[in-house]
Amino acid sequence: MRGMSAFPRHAAALRALTARGRGRVLAPARGLDFASNDYLGLAASPLLRDAAAAALARGVAIGAGGSRLLRGNDPEHEALEAEAAAFFGAEAALFIGGGFQANQAIFATLPMQGDLVLHDALVHASAHEGMRLGRAETRAFAHNDVTDAAAQIAAWRRAGGTGRVWIAVESVYSMEGDLAPLADLAALARADDAVLVVDEAHATGVFGPHGAGLAHGLTDVALVTLHTGGKGLGAAGALICAERVLIETLVNRARPFIFATAPAPLTAAILRAALRGLAEHPELQAAAQARIAHARAEATRLCGLPPAASQILPVIEGEDSRALARAAALQARGFDVRAIRPPTVPRGTARLRLSLTGSVGPAEITALFETLAQLRSIP
Repeated sequence: MRGMSAFPRHAAALRALTARGRGRVLAPARGLDFASNDYLGLAASPLLRDAAAAALARGVAIGAGGSRLLRGNDPEHEALEAEAAAFFGAEAALFIGGGFQANQAIFATLPMQGDLVLHDALVHASAHEGMRLGRAETRAFAHNDVTDAAAQIAAWRRAGGTGRVWIAVESVYSMEGDLAPLADLAALARADDAVLVVDEAHATGVFGPHGAGLAHGLTDVALVTLHTGGKGLGAAGALICAERVLIETLVNRARPFIFATAPAPLTAAILRAALRGLAEHPELQAAAQARIAHARAEATRLCGLPPAASQILPVIEGEDSRALARAAALQARGFDVRAIRPPTVPRGTARLRLSLTGSVGPAEITALFETLAQLRSIP
């Protein structure tokens, strides 16, 4: 019958989500960008536009036409991987479709049966999806608590665990904006001959030498890093960096890599330009750090918020409806700020996620916190 859904249970579930303030809709971008992950402002930059035009002019293909193992492998993919390995200080790199796909590949493929994946309690959903598909046992440790991580390893060993431990963390946490204690985690990994797996998605371009990430320079530790192309680098895709034997293992065994059409060669060419841009234009990273410093001061001065550790500033509202209402009020005043609700964040911690992008400057940042202070003064 016209107007009636053939899927009433799905419709009822969606209505229930909406009633709880958790319904999601696709909203267009409008207003000042305090919502995206375009931390350096590269996504629409002349730097990447010119790189795309030049790549097309020299005949780089838009599409790969197949998986990397079935004629989809392109010289641009291989050039990007070689340049990325050098840039991020790794033996080898693998270009893959996106960060979610990359984390799936890492955790479903590299930890072996009898191993343990010990992950921070707040690691990304994509890591959980990979762990779900993998063969290793999994345990969580309290967020950024190295003492608890050590205790979890010790307990696993006492219970008979003899395999290798893979410690999974994010260098910058996407919803908290805080930094992982990587030096202490690396020391823990060395002590147990563990592998440290660092998702650098929100650090790439912003932290580390030339934006190479917070794990860059860690020595004498088995290390796997993930760098996404769609955030600070302004394009798409992801790069997994590790010892060559692990990269070759992914090529041979990682289903998200083997059975997926290869990323666009054009995207690989654009990411090559983004990496060159980071190396040749240190002012990009310097500007990002200046935005963080300015926002840290203004958030404390105007709103009493704790000092920010990164370009991501969470403002905890608690209830889903309150976060939605506060975000809508900011959007109405010209600030594109989005509400983040469970299950993305824990229950009772719905929040505004303020993201410092390359599209805003000091005046806009100050205006945001002035407006937020006004709104927070209203019960």
